[in-house]
Amino acid sequence: MTLFRTAPGATRARAFPLLSARATAQRTHSTPAIDAERWPDVARVPEGLLAALVAKIGARIFRRAVARLRIRVLMPDGAVFGGDRRADAPTIVVHDADALMRRIGHDRLIGFGESYLAGDWDSNDLASVIEQFARGVEGLVPAPLRALRSVVLPPQPSAERPARENSRSNVERHYDLSNDLFAGFLDETMTYSAALFAEGDDLATAQRRKMDRLLDQAGVTAGTAVLEIGSGWGGLALRAGRRGATVDSVTLSEQQQRWANDLLHRSGVADRAQVSLRDYRDVRGSYDAVLSVEMIEAVGLDFLETYFRQIADVLRPGGRAAVQAIVMPHHRALRTHRNYTWIHKYVFPGGAIPSLQLIEETAGRSGLRVVADLAMGDSYARTLDQWAVRFHENRSRLGEFGFDETFRRMWEFYLRYSEGGFRAGYLDVHQLTFVRESAA
Repeated sequence: MTLFRTAPGATRARAFPLLSARATAQRTHSTPAIDAERWPDVARVPEGLLAALVAKIGARIFRRAVARLRIRVLMPDGAVFGGDRRADAPTIVVHDADALMRRIGHDRLIGFGESYLAGDWDSNDLASVIEQFARGVEGLVPAPLRALRSVVLPPQPSAERPARENSRSNVERHYDLSNDLFAGFLDETMTYSAALFAEGDDLATAQRRKMDRLLDQAGVTAGTAVLEIGSGWGGLALRAGRRGATVDSVTLSEQQQRWANDLLHRSGVADRAQVSLRDYRDVRGSYDAVLSVEMIEAVGLDFLETYFRQIADVLRPGGRAAVQAIVMPHHRALRTHRNYTWIHKYVFPGGAIPSLQLIEETAGRSGLRVVADLAMGDSYARTLDQWAVRFHENRSRLGEFGFDETFRRMWEFYLRYSEGGFRAGYLDVHQLTFVRESAA
């Protein structure tokens, strides 16, 4: 392809300084052995002539991309390149250039993430590196290649599509990993969603502030009949129960259900707040308020209509719904929602981030009108940073729960990857308040 033609006068060796033979690849650090059965695509580096060719293409795209970003790349031989070569700049420290480029060439952004899991590279500031990539995302890949996105990017596996038959398994792969794992980085409220920070707040205070605002927006007081779609570990149901509301909370996670019901029982509100293992689509009844915190991302864009129709069907006329949702710009949501990404493969199978426009239009068709909207992306970046710090501080205990070093790097990458996305504005999170019109 002429897109990757060597500059006039340059030799091929000079054109691809990132690459070295597999036999002489430099690695200046020690990485624990990768369990090939548990992490097959992390343990395996693409081999063969085709892999070598696409590695060269990947190297050119990578070098072109980082030249436009305020980051620094430090190679194993001491070579430095990138758009910001200061020693204190956010830095990608490459340990195995050949493996990194083979992964990028073969699997693109999934390969970039897998190369971190494999220990091919590290960073002095992972969130800032990801933030820079997120800020420059539209210009990272040459336009002719962006046009081939639908051809070269893998589709979402049918077994992970967020249809009813896949919902339980998608939830189990993330939320049922281990309550001990989540307790190791969440705060005392066990809240796994964006907090709402005010000056001087610690994480637990900011989480309670978030929950109180949701309850206030939904009009939850003594005697309010509440449906919660997506229970988490029970913190919001507990807070609503303490206001005197009656709460039906539903989840597909067995571990969350057990934890939450135990919490509600120990806190003395089990007589009016309970968590059941049930698909939200199967809920029947009539409620004054509906709460749903960062569950919409698991719904899938193809099923947004179902989600909002269900909320409208169970809400009494004039009832209110408070929904906290991660969102992205509309054009990007439409373009990427069928893509299969590193996050889908390793963290959230079946997930899809909607846009505000999609949410408002779809909810409107179900008779739900937006009456309040609070953007709080900065608070999510801060939340994720605190989770990552807590996770790092407790990393030595991961082995007790059956998690290895590759998992540690995966979870670290996930938290900092997400933080970088919110810091860049690539992602945002909103608290949206809806009112059920008299006739849906």
